[in-house]
Amino acid sequence: MIRKGTMALAVTAALAFAGGAVAQTPKKGGSLTFAISAETPHYDCHGSDTYATLHFAAPFYSTLLQFDLPKYPAIKGDLAQSWTTAPDQMSYTFKLHPNVKFASGEPLTSADVKATYDRLRAPPQGVVSTRVATFADIGAIETPDPLTVVFKMKAANAAMLAHFASPWNCIYSAKDLAADANSPKVKINGTGPFIFNEHVKGSHVSGKRNPNYFKPGLPYLDEWKGVFMLQAAAMLNALQGGQVLAEFRSLAPPERDRMVQAMGDKIRIEESSWTLNLLVTFNTERKPFDDVRVRQALVMAIDRWGGSQGLARNSTLRHVGGVIRPGSPLATPEAELVKLPGFSKDIRKSREDARKLLREAGVPDLKFVLHNRTIPQPYTPAGIFLVDQWRQIGVTVENKQLETAPYLAGLNSGNFDVAVDFSNLFMDDSSLGLTKYLSLGKSAENRSRSVDAELDSLYERHMRETDVAKRKQLIQAFEKRLFTQAYQQPLLWWHRIVASHKVVMGWEMSPSHNLGQDLAQVWLNQ
Repeated sequence: MIRKGTMALAVTAALAFAGGAVAQTPKKGGSLTFAISAETPHYDCHGSDTYATLHFAAPFYSTLLQFDLPKYPAIKGDLAQSWTTAPDQMSYTFKLHPNVKFASGEPLTSADVKATYDRLRAPPQGVVSTRVATFADIGAIETPDPLTVVFKMKAANAAMLAHFASPWNCIYSAKDLAADANSPKVKINGTGPFIFNEHVKGSHVSGKRNPNYFKPGLPYLDEWKGVFMLQAAAMLNALQGGQVLAEFRSLAPPERDRMVQAMGDKIRIEESSWTLNLLVTFNTERKPFDDVRVRQALVMAIDRWGGSQGLARNSTLRHVGGVIRPGSPLATPEAELVKLPGFSKDIRKSREDARKLLREAGVPDLKFVLHNRTIPQPYTPAGIFLVDQWRQIGVTVENKQLETAPYLAGLNSGNFDVAVDFSNLFMDDSSLGLTKYLSLGKSAENRSRSVDAELDSLYERHMRETDVAKRKQLIQAFEKRLFTQAYQQPLLWWHRIVASHKVVMGWEMSPSHNLGQDLAQVWLNQ
């Protein structure tokens, strides 16, 4: 077994292989088959926040910038061969690589980048973009020539370059968008290292090398296939048997241990803390969850500190934290976190208070259905845990798990009472982490459907604050308001464990399963 891992925030990909490793020359050719533990409901990166879309579509697309994973969180160019930032951060100018072509054969120009970002920041009617709040500071996009794009800002945003590197910002063809603004949901036409081959629903997605890819020598693989494996047992059997060579999302600790015991030195294990959490989300438009007392009671009944110890043994859930990844620079310290509803370490007192709140709200024998996802890790153990936690204050809950498409449809339409939701981040910056909690209308990711002007104001103030200490204070004020109102609240943050056969080379580990999935650098040592 080759194993890389650390509990610290340092990215495990930066660590050398155990015992040292000599750099090898990548080999061209071969076909990579890997597992995807959920099937995307559509192909559109802009309107999605599930990894299932990126693990499906990322190899077919390019972005303006991307994260340099061996140096995470450093940024490098993708379609942009160079860029400049104005001293006042009020404009960004990108020079594009020449001779880039879409899979359709059309040349890429600055007009395609403009059309893409116009769709991201101000989608036309009927189009969903979950990045509207992220790019709200862009005032105008100019294209002085076919290879130059200039973003003019309405307000300075210190995290803007990192947002330009988001893997969700797939660059689409302006011609395609003009013909049908929703075409990316069902049609793939990108400039990435691979060309779309086929999607067989319920089975797999596949791609083949793009012969016109603009980065010389890449990709190394001839082709790849992502096999949809919704059952953990089937995926583990396939991984052990060599039918799939990797699963790039995460295993649970018992699954990791099984693979190590069965495969020894044939398997590589990499671990990292994770920019991802599960949330408990209340539909504030439905009774009795429109009553803050009910919401507070339900979050106060959850023993996060005790639960994290048990759940860490059999799931990817591990760390207690607020809206920013625990241990990262802007995260709220534990000493402050325990003062907020839902984070007290005195669970007996919290549950007594929770029962009292339910009685006051007139629902001492509350019953509801928990809207959950069928993905085994970590949704199933999270649902079982929550049902047990709420049982201890006299609340009866049915844990209803759905496949990814109906699960997301229910969340997005408000067709649920209480849900296990997720915050799927690709970096630690608070300008990204806080957007999920903004008012409905400002953030498509806010599944609680809440509207809170105070949270919106705190977010705007924190975005313009350059003093780090003051920014931390505003984040903590945001958390205090959010958790007191209890619209939605992190349950636990995840821990990432990736397993791959040692013949899989060139893939880089990171704290986000959204990054590094274009497969351009991946090669097979066989």
